[in-house]
Amino acid sequence: MCAIGGFFDTKGNLIFHRDTYQTILEKMNHAQKHRGPDEDGTYLDNFCGLSHTRLSILDLAKGSQPMHYQTPTEDYWIIYNGEIYNMTTLRRELEQMGLTFQTTCDTEVLLLGYALWGDDIFSKLNGIFAFAIWETHKKQLTLCRDRLGVKPLFFTKKGSALIFGSEIKALFCYDKSLAKVDEEGLCQLFALGPAHTYGKTVYKNIKEVLPGTFLKITKDSMTEHTYWKLESMEHTDSLDATIEKTSYLLQSAIQMQMLSDIPICTFLSGGLDSSIVTAVVANRLKEQGKTLSTYSFDFEGNERYFEANSFQPSQDLPYALEMADYLNTDHHVLQCSNEQLYGNLTFAMFARDYPCMADVESSLLYFCGEVSKEHRVTLTGECADEIFGGYPWFYRKDMFERNAFPWSYDMDARTSLLKPSLRKHLDLDGYSMAAYETTIAETPVLPGEHPEEKRRRELSYLNLKWFMATLLERMDRTSMYHSLEARVPFADHRIVEYVFNVPWSIKYMGNTEKGLLRNAARGLLPDSILFRKKSPYPKTYHPVYEQLLKEEFLRILTSNSEPVLQFLDKERCFHFLYTPMSYAKPWYGQLMAGPQLLAYFIQINQWLKSYSITI
Repeated sequence: MCAIGGFFDTKGNLIFHRDTYQTILEKMNHAQKHRGPDEDGTYLDNFCGLSHTRLSILDLAKGSQPMHYQTPTEDYWIIYNGEIYNMTTLRRELEQMGLTFQTTCDTEVLLLGYALWGDDIFSKLNGIFAFAIWETHKKQLTLCRDRLGVKPLFFTKKGSALIFGSEIKALFCYDKSLAKVDEEGLCQLFALGPAHTYGKTVYKNIKEVLPGTFLKITKDSMTEHTYWKLESMEHTDSLDATIEKTSYLLQSAIQMQMLSDIPICTFLSGGLDSSIVTAVVANRLKEQGKTLSTYSFDFEGNERYFEANSFQPSQDLPYALEMADYLNTDHHVLQCSNEQLYGNLTFAMFARDYPCMADVESSLLYFCGEVSKEHRVTLTGECADEIFGGYPWFYRKDMFERNAFPWSYDMDARTSLLKPSLRKHLDLDGYSMAAYETTIAETPVLPGEHPEEKRRRELSYLNLKWFMATLLERMDRTSMYHSLEARVPFADHRIVEYVFNVPWSIKYMGNTEKGLLRNAARGLLPDSILFRKKSPYPKTYHPVYEQLLKEEFLRILTSNSEPVLQFLDKERCFHFLYTPMSYAKPWYGQLMAGPQLLAYFIQINQWLKSYSITI
């Protein structure tokens, strides 16, 4: 994986200020160096500047970027972040058409493929990617992002320039004054956070290239084009055929994503999703005489303080150890202390460039840092719940029928600490509902579809566009902050396209959550894992961690200078602080409850200060 950044100025006088713009490119590389510590490079001409930092996964000796390719009519320059899993097939096709290659990396396949096929190559790609291609004679910049948005790509405009980067911090290297938040940004922060509206960010005028789209920027215009979108189609496969095809797609995606010139590992929680990925990888490596390294995560004291609830019915560790023994992997159990969990809240905010999933994110950031000491590529079980209907809101009647985001429906819980006047002025309830209704209206449905099936399709679409996008962003930032490439086989677009159209009666076969997935994985896992009740990513229940949060929040409340105080109702905050914390009533997702609300506002305060945010 890598980081990209750059700018396109329509005035075309960059060379006259070479030192200034070269410095900006180097600052972009420095700001994003954690994503690609092995190598960096820049390119600058009169209209365009490109920056790139590289994490070497394929063709370690070659593949430097920006990469150049010249034809009789055009000079092409590319900077690229991602992996093209079907690069071997595409390369063979290009070679048959007479093209020759200087490297064995996927960057060159993408570059030469674009030179030959133009925009048509985007729909040929199976992978995770975000890239920029500059055509010097046309003076045209193309920005493109993968179908599900696994890899990030942000952009903004400043005067005559368009600035872009893998992370928002790269844009601030061009102009620090871009760190502005308006009323809409505050609405996203308080009504939707840690999610954000797709295509937008919490920052004023800073946007993201939408998944499945590309931008064309010239001196005269900027146009957006969609090369992929989810479609509804009638499902005609039988039950047995559906199970068989799902099994094939799963194993195909996982095996394709083992592509690497360096050793790979997997995250193994002991749950269904990560166990499927681990089983396929371990079995394939075993055929090559290799042993897979696996990692599971837990928290200090959880064996004593864990509290089972409807969202988190059991601990993961016993199942992870059982699965590791079953597959004979080289297993490592990583444990996060209360101090490490608390201390990483700030680093998690820096990784995301705005407040995020609190300790759910800071813990993953810590664990990724530990894994990165031994590995640079890992495969995870992320995204299976969104795609196969694993969350309770897919099948619990009370959640299924709520006319709101099912993972964030209780606006009172998430805004209880805010000043009533602020909540009323921003109309947070109305903002959240408008965002929800916009996505519902966009959902592709079949004519005449049964209302209940239509509702499940709406929930699936909501999950893909919002909840899964938030988790993918979490996975990218926490892993790449430590130069660890995390791959997500369940987010293969072929799986998403197929399963989206499978009827609920098959997805929920046997009246079991993810029944289709469980049956598609028969033979890979022992029944104790195959039919284990879902338990989400772990979190701590340790009172010491809660106390650390309370002490910091109390310090904020008793200060007269902390910037988050402009939003908080002190009387409500003190009452909340001295009321026993609830862990079983989340205000976001299944894990973010009382302590995570404190952590979220602590992150907001640190963000406002560290980024010198202008409101």
